[in-house]
Amino acid sequence: MSIQENLQHIKASLPEHVTLVAVSKTKPVNEIMEAYDAGQRIFGENKIQEMVDKEAQMPKDIQWHMIGHVQRNKVKYMAEFVSLIHGVDNFKLLREINKQAKKHNRTIKCLLQIKIADEDTKFGMTSQEAQQILQSDEFSELKNISIEGVMGMATFTDDEQQIKNEFDRLKSIFEALKNLDIEGSNFNTVSMGMSGDYQTAIACGSTMVRVGSSIFGERNYD
Repeated sequence: MSIQENLQHIKASLPEHVTLVAVSKTKPVNEIMEAYDAGQRIFGENKIQEMVDKEAQMPKDIQWHMIGHVQRNKVKYMAEFVSLIHGVDNFKLLREINKQAKKHNRTIKCLLQIKIADEDTKFGMTSQEAQQILQSDEFSELKNISIEGVMGMATFTDDEQQIKNEFDRLKSIFEALKNLDIEGSNFNTVSMGMSGDYQTAIACGSTMVRVGSSIFGERNYD
């Protein structure tokens, strides 16, 4: 199947309220353009430099999502154009995003990355840490970011019940944080689910799925 056919197949399977982020990391511009020409406008990258390079070469109506781990010293390179940052896992990073957004007179949308997996390899904060950040005086001073919701990654396992439990946990953390009703937050997004588990994620309440290999084929890390 072509990229276009893969994309149409996935989009047809998604409920209306679920946003598809096409994960284009490691993929060349010509392949991303195939998805663009098929109507896709939201693309996810996990390395800032790669995203910056692609943004410069591609149409300006694309929304670029940063879905990987973010280093504070690299925020400045994407602050001018990034649409949503999924992987915000500490307050210092939020402060840096706010600082760089201010320079460009923008408000940058962010998701708090919550650690729901058992694996130590996944980044993220606990729900208590997220709550402390949102309720802090320091957070209320950040006027150039908007917290749009949460993001999480399930454990890499074949145990579907475990994955479902982790997604359920993220959804309940989302509801708890949303109920805090914090100024500077606009809780409407639960970013969870990838190529292998997005159907489970949607059943558990995901509103945004990050799908790469099911659209573009397997990644090449040479």
